[in-house]
Amino acid sequence: MGKACYYEDFKEGQSFTTPRRTVTEADIINFAGVSGDFHPLHTDSIHAEQTMFGARIAHGLLTISIVTGLWMRLNIFEESLIAFYGVEKLRWIKPVKAGDTIWAKLTVAAKRDKNESSGVIVFKNEIHKQDGELVAVFDALLLLKKRR
Repeated sequence: MGKACYYEDFKEGQSFTTPRRTVTEADIINFAGVSGDFHPLHTDSIHAEQTMFGARIAHGLLTISIVTGLWMRLNIFEESLIAFYGVEKLRWIKPVKAGDTIWAKLTVAAKRDKNESSGVIVFKNEIHKQDGELVAVFDALLLLKKRR
């Protein structure tokens, strides 16, 4: 697609692949500051090395936040997105570390008519890192405008 789409334009089973983005050390530290989550798993290298992850990892919510930004780079929601309506079935599968490059595959899982001017689309998100490994999955519910 690559152009603004409305509720009616999306079809169940349709998929989109976002651009990629590398998660940086600055992303992790800045997210800790913004969120207030300074858990040592994210901010203390010595502590993190002693965990099952072997090193500091990105916050799970940082990973999800980056993916929502990657959606916008698809240029399909710019005229129709009303709101991020909800998240369902969220699972973190593998850690993301500074230096990992992530991207997401979005698949239209369902459409729910809301009213005459909008509808909710459920996008299944599969987040991968550079080697193709699946790191997280979730369903994003997006409230979109209908064409007038």
